[in-house]
Amino acid sequence: MNLPEELHSLSATEALRLFHSREVSPVELTEAVIARAEATEPSINAFSYRMFEDALENAQAAEARYLGHGAKPRPLEGLTVAIKDSGHIRDMPTSAASLTSSEAPQKETSLVNERVLKAGAIVHARTTTPEFSCAAVTHSRKWGVTRNPWNFGYTPGGSSGGAGAALAAGSTMLATGSDIAGSIRIPASCCGVVGLKPSRGRNPVDAPFNLDTYCHTGPLARTVGDAMLLQNVLCGPDPTDPTLLSPKLTLKFNKSDLKDLKIAWSLDLGFYEVDQAVIENTRSALATLSDLGAHLVEIDLPWDWQLNTTVMTHLSTNFASSIAPMLNTEADSLTSYARQFAQSASDISAHDLRKASMNTARIGEAFCSLMEEFDFFVCPTTAIPAVPASFDHSRDELSINGKVVPAMLGWVMTPVFNMLCTHPVISLPSGHSSDGVPTGVQFVGRPYADQELISAALNYENARPDIFGCIAEISKNKRPEKHAIFDKHKTQTISAVLGQTIEVAKPGVDIV
Repeated sequence: MNLPEELHSLSATEALRLFHSREVSPVELTEAVIARAEATEPSINAFSYRMFEDALENAQAAEARYLGHGAKPRPLEGLTVAIKDSGHIRDMPTSAASLTSSEAPQKETSLVNERVLKAGAIVHARTTTPEFSCAAVTHSRKWGVTRNPWNFGYTPGGSSGGAGAALAAGSTMLATGSDIAGSIRIPASCCGVVGLKPSRGRNPVDAPFNLDTYCHTGPLARTVGDAMLLQNVLCGPDPTDPTLLSPKLTLKFNKSDLKDLKIAWSLDLGFYEVDQAVIENTRSALATLSDLGAHLVEIDLPWDWQLNTTVMTHLSTNFASSIAPMLNTEADSLTSYARQFAQSASDISAHDLRKASMNTARIGEAFCSLMEEFDFFVCPTTAIPAVPASFDHSRDELSINGKVVPAMLGWVMTPVFNMLCTHPVISLPSGHSSDGVPTGVQFVGRPYADQELISAALNYENARPDIFGCIAEISKNKRPEKHAIFDKHKTQTISAVLGQTIEVAKPGVDIV
């Protein structure tokens, strides 16, 4: 076999095959991924904490398993997986991208991360997020700006922005994400990768957010097969979490064709302003589905901006309220967008929450009834390819097609499918805009129809190999002039618990 010149460009599924055939060693691949990270991180800033030395030791242990020395290889044995810096890993810090967070090691590992580790993954880094994951971009006073590998002037999305950026840069094989309003799918779209929000209850979520129907965890990857690989590790019941579905759903590589499937679609969900590049690339994706034999039907959705008001009521009540107490003690340490979000919690009344719940019930009932007629639904993931890297919705204005739209949610077309939590959704690449930034489309399945959704995604990927598995040519990018409030990122090394060395990228100047 002719191996790629740069091993970091392998897909995770292909890497596993090469491990088993002993054509590639986990040590070789880990070294290649780390080298790529060291070359790209000064520009991309996708990682908060780096555990490269520990990763190389774990790669040697993985190599021994493939050589038949000791236990058999596990499902993710030898693959680098970047873990979002929001959930916990025992004996490591979790920053949540906040100056208010302690650097103290965590006492326990989040269940979703525990599954990754037990599957033999090599966790070489934690990925950057906005502060407390409460924005659709990724920059913070803690870590500075994370940039889109395809064009440094733009965001990789958020809140799992470091995950999407690392995949597009080639500095990880797989990455974990969480999604309360699109935080897996937005970075997937902006970075040209795959992001899956599974049906509610498939994957563990840390308490108390496991009780929040909007909140999911899931995989990001460069291909559908890679996303399936990680999803099958993340998924399944556990005696400690009553919200998880049983039995476990193991996704299969079922490429049953799309012939005669009936697919509903919309370019704007009834009310979004949508950029022309997004429209053109979405139409291209729809044309691919039509060529595969699907019957496409454009539908008119009776939605308007009130839908996102309902979303914000939920997020303010269940999410912003968790950081609101900091306004009394640490407000000056918060980013402006985190302060604004925290303040929104005080604006919600019991009447507002009741009204939002009733709206959610009506929207869910209508969409479920609609989906009885269709196999799945297609729409863009974001209304524009991406916003600028340092965009701050708490102070910046956003216009699309010359019209001012809500700065926080006016460009992301994902939150409604957190409201409709039982519908699995996958964001897939649809092309690139003229400035190089990728665009994406969402495939939305019927409630709990994760396998059917994946089968459709596999067919789409098979028909569009040119836009899957791509890694940005970082060397061809020109870094834009520094934003006035950011300085060059500096790297310092701290000594972590148990003698582990963790590299930490810190901005030289805080965001104000």
